[in-house]
Amino acid sequence: MKFEYNSERFADLQMLRYQVHGFELLSLQQKLYIYYLSEAALCGRDILWDQNGRYNLRIRHLLETVYLQYAGDRTSDDFRAFEVYLKRVWFSNGIHHHYACDKFLPGFSETFLRNAVQEIGTDKFPFDLEELFPVIFDPEVMPKRVNQADGQDLVQTSAANYYGEGISQVEAETFYQRQKEEYADPAHPLMFGMNSRLVKKEGVLSERVWKSGGLYGAAIERIIHWLRLARDVAENVQQQAVLDKLVEFYQTGDLHTFDEYTILWVGETAGDVDFTNGFTESYGDPLGLKASWEGYVNFKDREATARAERLSVNAQWFEDHSPVDPRFKKSTCRGVSAKVIVAAMLGGDLYPSSAIGINLPNSNWVRAEYGSKSVTIGNLTEAYKKAAHGNGFMEEFVIDDATRDLVERYDDVCDDLHTDLHECLGHGSGQLLPGVDPDALKAYGSTIEEARADLFGLYYIADAKLTELGLTPDGEAYKSQYYTYLMNGLMTQLVRIEPGRQIEEAHMRNRALIAHWVLAHADGCVQLVKHEGKTYVQISDYAALRQLFGRLLAEIQRIKSEGDYEAARSLVETYAIQVDAALHHEVLERYRALNLAPYKGFINPEYIVERDDEGQISDIHIRYGEAYDHQMLRYSRDYQTLPLIND
Repeated sequence: MKFEYNSERFADLQMLRYQVHGFELLSLQQKLYIYYLSEAALCGRDILWDQNGRYNLRIRHLLETVYLQYAGDRTSDDFRAFEVYLKRVWFSNGIHHHYACDKFLPGFSETFLRNAVQEIGTDKFPFDLEELFPVIFDPEVMPKRVNQADGQDLVQTSAANYYGEGISQVEAETFYQRQKEEYADPAHPLMFGMNSRLVKKEGVLSERVWKSGGLYGAAIERIIHWLRLARDVAENVQQQAVLDKLVEFYQTGDLHTFDEYTILWVGETAGDVDFTNGFTESYGDPLGLKASWEGYVNFKDREATARAERLSVNAQWFEDHSPVDPRFKKSTCRGVSAKVIVAAMLGGDLYPSSAIGINLPNSNWVRAEYGSKSVTIGNLTEAYKKAAHGNGFMEEFVIDDATRDLVERYDDVCDDLHTDLHECLGHGSGQLLPGVDPDALKAYGSTIEEARADLFGLYYIADAKLTELGLTPDGEAYKSQYYTYLMNGLMTQLVRIEPGRQIEEAHMRNRALIAHWVLAHADGCVQLVKHEGKTYVQISDYAALRQLFGRLLAEIQRIKSEGDYEAARSLVETYAIQVDAALHHEVLERYRALNLAPYKGFINPEYIVERDDEGQISDIHIRYGEAYDHQMLRYSRDYQTLPLIND
């Protein structure tokens, strides 16, 4: 039977399926290891929902109860709009858009929801319903999950649930700056605030730590249960040590223990199966300190990994030949490992919308002294490509047949290679100067770091070294990546923004920063031109473009290495945020005519456990085809780990 990558579509979203290639060839022990880790990856779902907003779990319960029990006309406009709203909330793990961070405004009336609740019975809702209606319907209440607007109090204007009521941005920054100043080992700084909610009681600030016995303890206990089962079937003793240390961190919440776990995790490279599970990325915190919960499970694609390994073993060459100031280069690149993986399960902040490449850990000193792991998620990139085949996008936005032929010939290999360069070498490159605070760039840090990694990839994808290593077929291939990158940063990523809005999300800001800075400094080698009333990117000198990428990389590495907040602020505010309204309108109209969804996410496979006559697990099979709403309702039933109110 032919595998169907595309599933249902709603609002601005297209749901996809991904294949777990090669799972059936794994040993039973490896299958069990993946299964137990997958269960652990699903048990933290409620943590992310609560992190994304203090009302999200209650709203999810309200909406799902109505969806399941509503006995009225399910073909009415109100119910159909309600169904779309619920699916969007599921997708975003809360009531704010997963990418733009704006609150969804329902297409159904408040009267419809109130009547539905009365018909079902208010006893089905064990919380104050009146508290929820303005959160859902009033556009002025909690309008942004993450606000990044310069000059505003980013804590008090963000709905993310990382800070308690009444705490200002200045108070939060002062609280954590004091911790850093008082810490005895500034050369090995802890990631203060990473795993806690900052709260205020009687005017005194304190942290509620996410750990067993603490905040989110019920979910963490379930995670620990599955991690312990996974430990018993791990591939080697190093993996067992990693899991033991992760469990210890979950039990204590101690940040020293987290660093110890991270070092063990980076060092374990012998096994085929790997995972992340825990508080990881800080994009959801307006101050870039606190980490959202995520989990995913994967195993190595051995054939495709050969490509990534050719980069990692040459990491020092790339570092040495980087166009940045020698002061900011690492004299020794330690422990850089890279691989292409097969995703087996997505959870938390990687579900349903997932990254296609990941580089961890985030601690600068651990990266410098112990190295990092970089992955490209091959079966997810495959799903994206299969779903996009023949959709007319390139025909509409690429300037001419010659450039389109170039893109079609090289785009797949160069897209994957740029991801490898970004994750494997870009994030792992460079160093902070002694004494520089890793959080010195504050709210601009995420954008600057993503731009740094992207620029590293853009600069080197044109290097003859890649052809020498057999990673690019010839010296022309890089041009396809240069064209599509600038087309995206200048134009086509605008399809993800509502009219009248600015660019908010860190990755989008990164791409806009690079593209608009290059356009401003291009001296004609890159232009936006008009043909028959439509705007296109035109590149006349690709070699000159590479030099521009190198110049900007040198400056952004300087900003990062020196902790130059004002320079970071100037770059981002000048090039990364503003949207040309006329161009935006044009791009939206052209994209709308293609009838495409700008965002895509994934439906997970199901793992079916087979037991023998004695009740022992004899095999595990994968089943595809679960409907989106069925999966979301099943997850809410089987992985509801937290109370609906976690104040």
